[in-house]
Amino acid sequence: MPLTSVRTRALALRRPAALCALTIACLLAAGCASPGPTHTPLAATPAAALGLVQATSEPLGAQWWTALGDPQLNTLIAQALQGNPSLDMAQARLARALALADATRTASQPHATLQADASRQRYSANGLFPPPVAGNTWNSANLQAGLRWSPDFFGRHSAELQAALGQARAAQADSAAAASALATQVSRSYVALARLLAQRTVAERNLAQRNALLQLTQERTQAGLDSQVELTQAQAALPDVRVQIEALDEQIMLVRRQVAALCGQAPNAQTELSPRLEQLALGTLPEVLGADLLGRRADVVAARWRVEAAAQDVAVARTAFYPDINLSAFVGLNALGLNHLFSAGSRQMGVAPALTLPLFDGTRLRAQLGARQAELDTAIAQYNGAVLTAVKEAGDAIGSVQSLTRQQALQAQAAAKAETAYDFALQRFRAGLGNYLVVLNTESPLLAQRRLGVDLHARQLDTHVLLMQALGGGWSNDTEPKLASTPAR
Repeated sequence: MPLTSVRTRALALRRPAALCALTIACLLAAGCASPGPTHTPLAATPAAALGLVQATSEPLGAQWWTALGDPQLNTLIAQALQGNPSLDMAQARLARALALADATRTASQPHATLQADASRQRYSANGLFPPPVAGNTWNSANLQAGLRWSPDFFGRHSAELQAALGQARAAQADSAAAASALATQVSRSYVALARLLAQRTVAERNLAQRNALLQLTQERTQAGLDSQVELTQAQAALPDVRVQIEALDEQIMLVRRQVAALCGQAPNAQTELSPRLEQLALGTLPEVLGADLLGRRADVVAARWRVEAAAQDVAVARTAFYPDINLSAFVGLNALGLNHLFSAGSRQMGVAPALTLPLFDGTRLRAQLGARQAELDTAIAQYNGAVLTAVKEAGDAIGSVQSLTRQQALQAQAAAKAETAYDFALQRFRAGLGNYLVVLNTESPLLAQRRLGVDLHARQLDTHVLLMQALGGGWSNDTEPKLASTPAR
């Protein structure tokens, strides 16, 4: 055969394959819907714009509350972290998100099935099947293995997986944020209870002073040194102090019940809980707020992962504009009559490729993409809000602690002067140079300073606890190690 004829025949043989490939390429190109104009997402707030410096502060301990130095508080927080319903709900949401991520991970993997069934059936004599099947009862059996695969040509499955993983990491950070918030609630309630008990001690001393003052006024009235006006005033002061003590007792009862509820216990489980302010210690403060704050706050990290998940959802919505290809195949045995099931003639096999083109569906797909883009903008706005809140809370707490330190220093000076005046009055009375009424009257400003000192100390501790939470509550970003088995994008 001449060489020219051989070449002509070879070209003729290649033309159908080339034509088929060209036809498929044209169908794929024509089947892609237009996603519309490009969308520019909102910008995330940079750390520098919030005044955060590029400095790394010393991280808090995971159990930051132990720095307060009260073993009883440590025990209460441990109980709360084990049995609180809100924390259990956060853990359940995390488990669900992780399960969904695992389910999404298998989307791009081949799926194999094995099906076996058998039946006994009487076939109609006037139906589709001819004799000898028609009008008789037959056993039939089917044994078939199948394989299905959806190739990830356009990155749809990868984007779905990353979106699911972003939600799982956000749920994990949310769980850590819930634990930190719970520890903060217990600590603040513990400090509040210590403040109320200290205030009650001062109030009891105030009641004793008012009783002594009433007794002295009665004696002076009988002696004609005071009138009924002074006596009535002294008598009216007693119910007022007793009301204060009763109000403090009510608050003490409520806070004890609150602590029990936070620990997952019966409301009356902590009726004997009696913390003392002087047993609680204050820790050191960071000098500046570094940009690493945004990576140590679980709520900020959770918001960031939701932005990542929303961005991947946008990518998934974009892949809907491209063709979807599915490949499936099966092989097995099928026979009418169980005795023929494993014979060579009962074999069956086949392949079933499927191509889905988004023709005439552009409007719906663009609306779906627009919704995902709006969700991305929402997630970015929520992240920016979380960042602003984090910086504000940390800055406010640092500023309050510094101010309270200055206030306490000034109050300590006033308390020392009141203590000195009281000591002088007491010494003069004991030396016979003054009466006891002066001593009792001098004690009033001293008790007022003691009440103020209790409040300032308690506020220092409470603000210190808030600062620990604002700085991240000792949390470190563990969302990556927990999902380390996830393939990289």
